[in-house]
Amino acid sequence: MNPLLQDFNTAPFSEIKEEHYKPAIKEAIELAKKEINAIVSNPETTTFENTIVALDHAGEKLARITSIFFNLNSAETNKEIQSIAKDISPWLSEFKNDITLNKELFEKVKSVYQQKDNLDLSPEQAMLLDQNYKSFSRNGANLSEEKKSELRKIDTELAKLSLQFGEHVLAETNNFEMLLTDEKDLDGLPENTKEAAKELAKQKGKEGWLFTLDYPSYIPFMTYASNRELRKKLSIAFGKKGFQQNEFNNEQIVLDIVNLRYKRAQLLGYKSHADFVLEERMAETPEKVLEFSNNLLAKAKPAAEREFKNLESYAKKLDNIDQLQKWDGAYYSEKLKKELFNLDQELLKPYFKLENVIDGVFEVSSRLFDLKFKEISNIDKYHEEVKTYSVTDKNGNFVSYFYADFHPREGKRNGAWMTSYKPQQIKDGENDRPHVSIVCNFTKSTKTKPSLLTFNEVTTLFHEFGHALHGMLANTTYQSLSGTSVYWDFVELPSQVLENWCYEKEALELFAKHYETGETIPIEYIEKIKESANFHEGMQTLRQLSFGLLDMSWHGGNPTDIKNVKEFETKAFANTQLYPDVAENCMSTAFSHIFQGGYSAGYYSYKWAEVLDADAFEYFQEEGIFNKEVATKFKENVLSKGGTEEPMELYKRFRGREPKPDALLKRAGLI
Repeated sequence: MNPLLQDFNTAPFSEIKEEHYKPAIKEAIELAKKEINAIVSNPETTTFENTIVALDHAGEKLARITSIFFNLNSAETNKEIQSIAKDISPWLSEFKNDITLNKELFEKVKSVYQQKDNLDLSPEQAMLLDQNYKSFSRNGANLSEEKKSELRKIDTELAKLSLQFGEHVLAETNNFEMLLTDEKDLDGLPENTKEAAKELAKQKGKEGWLFTLDYPSYIPFMTYASNRELRKKLSIAFGKKGFQQNEFNNEQIVLDIVNLRYKRAQLLGYKSHADFVLEERMAETPEKVLEFSNNLLAKAKPAAEREFKNLESYAKKLDNIDQLQKWDGAYYSEKLKKELFNLDQELLKPYFKLENVIDGVFEVSSRLFDLKFKEISNIDKYHEEVKTYSVTDKNGNFVSYFYADFHPREGKRNGAWMTSYKPQQIKDGENDRPHVSIVCNFTKSTKTKPSLLTFNEVTTLFHEFGHALHGMLANTTYQSLSGTSVYWDFVELPSQVLENWCYEKEALELFAKHYETGETIPIEYIEKIKESANFHEGMQTLRQLSFGLLDMSWHGGNPTDIKNVKEFETKAFANTQLYPDVAENCMSTAFSHIFQGGYSAGYYSYKWAEVLDADAFEYFQEEGIFNKEVATKFKENVLSKGGTEEPMELYKRFRGREPKPDALLKRAGLI
């Protein structure tokens, strides 16, 4: 019996075997086709209910099965799962096109769309109709048969390429190991980093200390190791993922992806892939994105250049370094920060035991949004390290299930993300609640120490939890508009705004307690965290903008003449570059956000959302960071509303006005 084809509420992880996926997905595609055919062949008059709502419910089984599959392909993958992903991606891409290119179905949707002004629809219904109509028109429903089949080919090819891109990056990450056998080479590293490296070597049957390209191993080494040659070795290995002459090279894949995206946009009548994407974003056009980015750049660049010069002379004074390189940045920044603020990441870590930080983010959510979290063991999980929680409101009503997966493993990609195993919707009069998950890569506990987070990891946890709240507090009728189903330059607002609580005394005192003594984090540390919050903010802003501008360079024009990935990238970075270029490194070949994730022509949205989050948090600061009234406004107008209305309208309802960039510039110390 195939567990994926049974009716289930929570995902039946322990019963699923690899061989279940393909037959289940095949059958679920057939079932979804039947549901679509039922809409098309319905002889009754075409209505909003029997067409638009029916379409929102079609393919639910398929969506649940594929959400389980693709989440595990990111968090717990293996060769077999990767091979299944390659097989099923073309099927799914084909099925998606079967819907959007289905002429009779589009005619029905169109006929409802044409009567929309006489239908007396609620804002949410109007949005659902609008989104449905656009999903057809933006995906080729108005094309000739010949062009439709060309579009199908492009979509199938793109699905395959982005999977391949991600597999190559993961393989390159896993393939690199730096084994150190001389203790002198560990000079400068914190004890717990050494201990973790020793344990990792032991796990792999090796003697010595093992370092990898996984963040919890890579970042402490780049930040603290005083051996410059080894930092260089690790940095270059990190920077050449997908850019080596081996079977995992991504250069041609990058060129193929950008060319196919351009071709697709042209086919649909858009000037570029960015024009196509941004039509459905708050930013609206590539011109607006570039104007926004360049305005910020003008403010950040002088500050970044000053900071860089300062860092250069510091490295010269300290170690007689003539030319600061990329592998020196984190190392000297950390030293300078320690000197300026007398603040060391290692000094803070004992106050950020993972379990305490989890309790902290729960407590902050409880004070703001009346949520209660209870760890449970009665639902299935895909790995023993995953923690599971039941989330309820103040009256004990069930809100959501929450899964949390915190540590690196071989089958897990780097980084941190939020995802969902079941969307929220109101169906047959019942509010069907969501199942939400976050995945991170934090340092594991060792024999002598629990998992202690860097301050950066603390903000990452709050960030992903902000996304999770957006999913958990969803309260919409239709699943396709629920939770994080919003414009991509709005989706980062809930996550980024929550990071702000990590800098506030009132919030830190709830959870930042020394793991051995239980002592609350000293007030002077809190003051230093706040003081140092915009340390090197100019350089940080420049770095984020450089990634966004690289993304727009790839997607904002005609890429057909680009022959060399590295040359093109170097040109795109010219205006934002501080460090000398490293010939053997290339960012694009491992830029998973835009070539594997959904951020193509959308990387700018991190900065865009920062304007929103700084402006939103300023409101909390004015009224009190745990002010119930402001929190309720945020919950009711932003977190629970999903994509049911235009984001700017939702924001204005929460804030009383449009966002202003001043709060961000002030927070970043740029004005």
